[in-house]
Amino acid sequence: MAAKLDYHWHLRKVMADRGMFSTTDLIPPLAERGITLSSSQIYRLVVERPERLSLKILMALLDILDCTMDDLIEPIAVAGAMKKPKKAAVGGTAPDTEGLGGLRPKRARIKSVGRP
Repeated sequence: MAAKLDYHWHLRKVMADRGMFSTTDLIPPLAERGITLSSSQIYRLVVERPERLSLKILMALLDILDCTMDDLIEPIAVAGAMKKPKKAAVGGTAPDTEGLGGLRPKRARIKSVGRP
């Protein structure tokens, strides 16, 4: 089974290392490279992890910050999805669940009481 991949986005850290502490510091250098983004778009680019990113913007960021893609994007492997234990049918025996170990209560049986 192939490992699931994810990534960390380090734009804010790289900007801080270069002395750029405000997201609006990126507006003029991006404009010099022909990229026009609003201040809210730049804020989201810096603060949040982008799901889709134009290669022009990525290349402009690499040029502005004088860094490599490895500095901005750190690939990580996500732990495999945990399978939920199967539940037993009514009256069956369920596999031990975490935290209970072998201490499973007995199923209650309700019997009718004779009425006069």
